Amino acid sequence: MRIISYCLALICAFVLNLSHAQNELKYVKPLIGTAKMGHTFPGASVPFGMVQLSPDTDTLQYEVDGKYNGDVYKYCAGYQYDDPTIVGFSHTHFSGTGHSDLGDILVMPTSGKIQMNPGVASDPTTGYRSAYQHTNEKAEPNYYSVLLDDHQIQAELTTTTRVGMHRYSYSQAEDAHIVLDLNSGIYPYEGKNVWTFVRVENDTLITGYRQTNGWARTRTVYFAISLSEPIKSYQCKKRDNGHIYRGFWRKFNDASNFPEVAGLDLVFNLDFDLPASKQVMMKVALSPTSTNGALMNLKAECPTWDFDKVVKDGQNEWLKELQKVKVTTMNESDAINFYTALYHTCLGPTVYSDVDGSYKGLDQNIYKAENFTNYTTFSLWDTYRALHPWFNLVQAKRNNDMVESMLAHYDQSVLKMLPIWSHYANDNWCMIGYHAVSVISDAALNPLSTFDKKRALDACVQTANNAYFDGIPSYIKYKYVPEDHSGSSVSKTLEYAFDDYSIARLAALTGDKGTETTFLQRAGYFENVYDSSIGYMRPKKANGEFLKDFDVLNTHQRGFIEGNAWNYSLYVPHNVPRMIEMMGGNKTFASHLDSLFTMELPDKYFEHTEDISRDGIIGNYVHGNEPSHHVVYLFNYANREDKTQAYLRKVIREMYRPVVDGLGGNDDCGQMSAWYLFSSLGFYPVAPSSGVYSIGAPLVVSAEMTLDNGKVVKVETKNQSEKNKFVKAVYWNNVRLDEPFISFQQLNEGGILRFEMTSKPQNTFQKN
Repeated sequence: MRIISYCLALICAFVLNLSHAQNELKYVKPLIGTAKMGHTFPGASVPFGMVQLSPDTDTLQYEVDGKYNGDVYKYCAGYQYDDPTIVGFSHTHFSGTGHSDLGDILVMPTSGKIQMNPGVASDPTTGYRSAYQHTNEKAEPNYYSVLLDDHQIQAELTTTTRVGMHRYSYSQAEDAHIVLDLNSGIYPYEGKNVWTFVRVENDTLITGYRQTNGWARTRTVYFAISLSEPIKSYQCKKRDNGHIYRGFWRKFNDASNFPEVAGLDLVFNLDFDLPASKQVMMKVALSPTSTNGALMNLKAECPTWDFDKVVKDGQNEWLKELQKVKVTTMNESDAINFYTALYHTCLGPTVYSDVDGSYKGLDQNIYKAENFTNYTTFSLWDTYRALHPWFNLVQAKRNNDMVESMLAHYDQSVLKMLPIWSHYANDNWCMIGYHAVSVISDAALNPLSTFDKKRALDACVQTANNAYFDGIPSYIKYKYVPEDHSGSSVSKTLEYAFDDYSIARLAALTGDKGTETTFLQRAGYFENVYDSSIGYMRPKKANGEFLKDFDVLNTHQRGFIEGNAWNYSLYVPHNVPRMIEMMGGNKTFASHLDSLFTMELPDKYFEHTEDISRDGIIGNYVHGNEPSHHVVYLFNYANREDKTQAYLRKVIREMYRPVVDGLGGNDDCGQMSAWYLFSSLGFYPVAPSSGVYSIGAPLVVSAEMTLDNGKVVKVETKNQSEKNKFVKAVYWNNVRLDEPFISFQQLNEGGILRFEMTSKPQNTFQKN
């Protein structure tokens, strides 16, 4: 057996031997997970950075002939591996989302004739885009480079938290340009750009902002651009806004060398006389508040023109995060998968404040975060399941700041709602549930959390009772969501019930018995959408009748969102024993669950659901979408932990591979990767906020997790191999576990979790 070791001594050697440290970073592969849908960006960023600087490979419109263009879905992250051209490099991206926005402040170096439109991929010479080859492309933490074939320019990118730095090396000194496209964006459509304002402050400094109406309907990005070489001349192209009133600005020719331009869809071309080095460097600082904020961020974070130093400083930040978990693995592929997954978990949520703590709030006013860093990009329907529980173990202080950001969001909300999908001083209201309450309740378990628990409980209760949101009044009145009152009713009922359990847990921590009792009752509402005559959850009308014409395999039918009745019927993570009882007891349930992985799900049942593809399916188990992520661990509750162990290895091997399209679905802001990390280490939070992890079967040979409190959790295995996928016994601090569970409190105190592996199914736990 080949063991790849990533010991702390080697990682810490970064300080003494930078080239050695670079060798450690090679096991992170940002391109892994790009997949056929293009949902991971391969560019440069530091952990949780506001700037995520990456190539965009096309500019498909969100709509064609007034209808949604399905092909645009492939460009959620702006980059599609199979595309032959690069349009430019923009500064904001989502990683692994099922919808999109961003792609702000696109920059493209060019040579030759001036071109101010991107052209088409079939003929790159029609615009400023360029062909490129993957053999000339390099992606690693905080560094990206590519040779732009049509312009023969080497482009290199790196970042700080709030600044993107570019280095462009031209093959010739004549006719050197940089295109600054403030029209380009991800998921573009007519009217998305609301307004753009640009000032050429001097020959090396440009400031401005761009406001868009997209997934976030009132989003403004401020920027400041500093150049290493003076601009010789510049041109601007903008779209006529069609307004009758043109104002007296019309007396100026703002198309050429005019220092202040405002309008729609602005594109600039900057001309340079190159120095002997034939290089131009550019620093692009972003801010959520103002151009002064962007300038402040630029001066504070990136005062140097030493590009290589910025790369190394950012990689040092990555090493600090990566060294929190060090593993030995059975082969190099597992090491690449593990550290790439760990890398993915640090791409979001993202910092959303200036260096002085200032940020734009949900009410569009400016606030200053006191004693915390403000974050945005909360894809909570995805990330409450494993990403935030992962943070609560290894990023507890940062997770506390994320909770503080959610509570600030609540304070600024005129609806008095915690975030559903927080996005640049907006809530885009994507997906269902009010899962911030799970994140908050889970975080409250950690002694390092300093947020006000009573204030947080009040926000959770108000959110769960909000009359504006997604069928909540009907849920409270009928004790389920009626499908004739609100769509996706079964999915909502089940997810609300879990969220209510989380509120009850938080109430118990704060000593509020009345609230605890109320929400424990609501946590039982899942029973009201269970049809015992068929053994599945089923949509019900307000009159109590179940819907007819019902197919448990169909993901397109009423009652569910991004899942079918087969999968969603297993979503009672907070009361699995009751779910098993309803479904016929341990033996019947285990057999039922086993068939999930062995049955066939024909394409017709999911072919019109974008977030579900064949790549992410085993039988009818849909690992590529979040509602199923806890399911493999449910065998533990029916005394068939051997099935959990066997299917875990199967899911890991089929859904996570160290190739470009290696994820069995989009990463959903780190959720898929967090599942992999937990499962590789041998435990998983089936019910976040419960404080209990379900034991699985580790993939690693050994691991050390350094927690924020300084304690260390070690995972050790005996007889680990590809063949030995079953667990003979599990020990915590040399005491054998008699049930397949371990608590957050135990792990948070540090210790050794030891697994004895074997090739045959065992009675792993000595049950009382």
